Amino acid sequence: MKVLFIGGIKSGKSLHAENFALRHSKNLPVYLATTEFIDKEMKERIELHKLQRSENFLTKEEPLNLVEALEPVKGLVLIECISMWINNMLYHGFVYEDIKEHIQKLLALPIDIIFVQNDVGAGVIPDNALARQYVDISGKISQLLGQHCNTVFHVIAGISTKIK
Repeated sequence: MKVLFIGGIKSGKSLHAENFALRHSKNLPVYLATTEFIDKEMKERIELHKLQRSENFLTKEEPLNLVEALEPVKGLVLIECISMWINNMLYHGFVYEDIKEHIQKLLALPIDIIFVQNDVGAGVIPDNALARQYVDISGKISQLLGQHCNTVFHVIAGISTKIK
């Protein structure tokens, strides 16, 4: 089973994905956190996510090599979030082909994975090249995930709608 929860920032997608994981996991699900500590505000966001998931998940932290982090895992995994992971990859010098290849390897893993991703393509075209590159890559990766996930949910205003 591969599932995608996609929506805007603060749409409620993480909470819906966590609840879905808890309902569908036979054991303690793995929460793969991808965010790197960038600044004080990001650290506060991370702390809120930790409180939200409490002791319901086994947390692993990995900002780049998600496949390697998940190879030993046997149960259900929630990846939070693909958007921050793409940001990390670009920051560390990876290009679209690297990102796409990594996602394809994740999709091929023989485990249940729930992906969380921001829908960043509904806004205005950014005014700088790096931001446009990020939006373009994020859109292409969301298309790839949407095609290959068994189930896709769009989350807006705290409401999750199954679209596939």
